[in-house]
Parts: sequence; structure tokens; C-alpha cells
Amino acid sequence: MSEPIAFADVLALVPAMEEQLRAAGTKERADHEQAYLKSSLEHFGTSVPAIRAVAVRLHRSRPDLEHDDVVRLVEALWSAPVHERRMLAVEVLDQFAGRLSPADLGLVERLVRESRTWALVDGLAADVAGRIVLAAPDDAVVGATLDRWAADDDFWVRRASLLAELKLLRDGGDFARFARHADAMLGEKEFFIRKAIGWVLRETARTRPDEVVAWLEPRVSLASGVTLREAVKPLSDDQRARLGVRRRP
Repeated sequence: MSEPIAFADVLALVPAMEEQLRAAGTKERADHEQAYLKSSLEHFGTSVPAIRAVAVRLHRSRPDLEHDDVVRLVEALWSAPVHERRMLAVEVLDQFAGRLSPADLGLVERLVRESRTWALVDGLAADVAGRIVLAAPDDAVVGATLDRWAADDDFWVRRASLLAELKLLRDGGDFARFARHADAMLGEKEFFIRKAIGWVLRETARTRPDEVVAWLEPRVSLASGVTLREAVKPLSDDQRARLGVRRRP
């Protein structure tokens, strides 16, 4: 195992990465995204593929970065109130997800709480936390953390508890924990919770439709319209009929 890079050397990576982000952005895109996201952060106007490309180049050029190096770099990127720097921090965590463990869910949680937008929360939850959950679905820390997130006062944290199960469910993992959390949130009025439940059900239904139908059938009257519209997208006409939901023209 290589020695951790000195803190100053990790920080030295940041200016070049920021310059790459700036160079790939446009003022028009920055103005549009800032308005669309109702963001108080500075925006460079850099596309998601361009941000991801910076993280990929880092991973290719510095595969030796160890866990603490990655966390230091992520903290440095996140520290500036710049949307693209924070998105890059999420992408760096995703690129180096193999360095992460259930203990890092605490870092993910803090970043989720500070994000206040789906544009950052969803990557942190579905990708970063999702990889941790996929790698250790039965870990006691994972289970306790997701249970706590699901009951949190912050709806972004509750959303994260749902989306963190996406990769595991796509991989055929146990449906029970997500189902328990979704059950408790099914009556919520918050759009981002309703959408998240539907999103996870939709992705699960692509390979396990019978399981999703069986769970939804006694809950159709409780689920919101947005939850049902998302959940039934992969279902057959017969499965939709069983739920009393017609295919939209």
C-alpha cells in the first residue's frame, strides 16, 4: 500500500481540476442551471459529462490515491460554494468508491445535508452510498444508518435512504428493507420522496416485476400519482390491470 499523499500535495490537485471545470463551462449554461436549480452557489456552466471526465482523468492518472487522500480531496473540492466543484467531489467519490466502507456513510450524510438539491443528493445517494450498500448490504452500520436516514427530519436524507438501495435492488438484493422504508413514507406529501419511491420501484420492476406488483397491490390507494406513474412504467398491461392502472397514451 502506498503512503498517503501529504495534505498540501492533495490540495495542489484542486486548482488544475477547477481550471478544467471552468474551461468546459459557458455563461449561458451557468445562468440557466443556476436559475433552474434555484441555486445560491456559483456556477461555471459545466455539463455533467465534462465534470465526470475530470474525475475519470484523475482516477486514471492517480490510481494510487488511498482512502484518506480521496477524502481530503473531496473535502477540499466541497469547501468552495461552487456547484461544479461539489459535483466533481461526488464524481471523485464515485470513481474511488472501492476505497470506501460503511464508515464513510457519515461523510455522505454530511454532504447530503449540505447539498439541498437533487442535483447533488442523487449522486451521493444512488451512486456513492449505493456502492457502499451494494458491497456490504448486511453490514450492521449500513442497516442502522439507512434506518436512521429513513426517519430523519430532513427529506433529502430520507430520499437518500431510498435511493441508496437502487444498485442493490438492481443486482437482485433483498427488497425488504426498502419496502419497509417506503411503506413508512408512502403517505408523504413531499414530491422528492414520492418520486424516489416510484423511481426505485420502477428500476426494481425491470427485472422483478412480480415482486413490485405484489407489494403495490394492497397499497395502490395509498400511493401518490407520481409514485404509481413511475413504478408501473416497466409493467405489462396485465400487471397494470391488476393494479387498476391504465397505460398512458
